[in-house]
Amino acid sequence: MKYLLDTHTLVWAMIDRGKLSPKVSGILEEPSNEVLVSTISFWEISLKFSLGKLNLHGVTPDEIPELVGQMQFRIMPLNATESSTYHNLKTLHHRDPFDRMLIWQAIQSNLGFISNDNKMQEYQPQGLRLIW
Repeated sequence: MKYLLDTHTLVWAMIDRGKLSPKVSGILEEPSNEVLVSTISFWEISLKFSLGKLNLHGVTPDEIPELVGQMQFRIMPLNATESSTYHNLKTLHHRDPFDRMLIWQAIQSNLGFISNDNKMQEYQPQGLRLIW
């Protein structure tokens, strides 16, 4: 199976695995699963870190791409089609642009989306496969 991590899931996988559900831990540890991290998450982490809104417990945003590789996760770039069709995702009540683009990438690529954010459930009727 293929999965896309929400940004908080990536952060927890790197620095606080105890926050992951047993189901998510199993998915991340299963070698046959392909776990993807969007470049959007790198941007979100870097921005929040620079604003002092995210404590990475000694890790810097610069180190994260290497850590992602060490965890055997694959980096997923944002492509032109996803960017230009983003307007098709209904806004609903969730306006966080990082989350919404991650949701759109997961829907467009038919990926399971690993997130503990309850707001994401609103997007299941639009095709989001939410996992936690």
